Amino acid sequence: MKKIEHFLEMVIFNSRWLLVPYYLGLVLAIALLLVKFAKEFISFTVMVFTGSGTDVIIGILTLIDVVLLSNLLLIIIFAGYENFVSKIDTGDSEDRPSWMGSVSFSDLKMKLIGSIVAISGIELLKAFVEIDKGYLTNEELAWKVGIHMAFVMTGLLFALSDWLTYNKKK
Repeated sequence: MKKIEHFLEMVIFNSRWLLVPYYLGLVLAIALLLVKFAKEFISFTVMVFTGSGTDVIIGILTLIDVVLLSNLLLIIIFAGYENFVSKIDTGDSEDRPSWMGSVSFSDLKMKLIGSIVAISGIELLKAFVEIDKGYLTNEELAWKVGIHMAFVMTGLLFALSDWLTYNKKK
């Protein structure tokens, strides 16, 4: 019976490697975002010379949006892989990010919601900058604000939850 138990535990423990294709898929998603960034950058370059000031601001916000999303994916890949699969051996590389290997699940959750709030805020700012163009109805704009506020409230509740958990341990 002990051998069966040991075998099952090894199967369960090694099943963490089934997550690797997910992380590789996210790496490919970053590569696709690079293509999206290049496309947006080329459009932005043309817009700088032909568009209005508002168009330029929207272009910059769009580029920032793609960068934030890419950073978010990288954090999820590194932290998720190290928390759930295996430590990443970078040797003595001076390029290893200082936070790598020290991001807990709670930290990852806060970075995730922080990034989502930032991305949502940028999308909301883009909507407000283009408000005079009439692309959105008041109802659609209200939904954007409401959804953004839901993300903000979720972030605050996560932070409060972590704070209460941390202070309870003291």
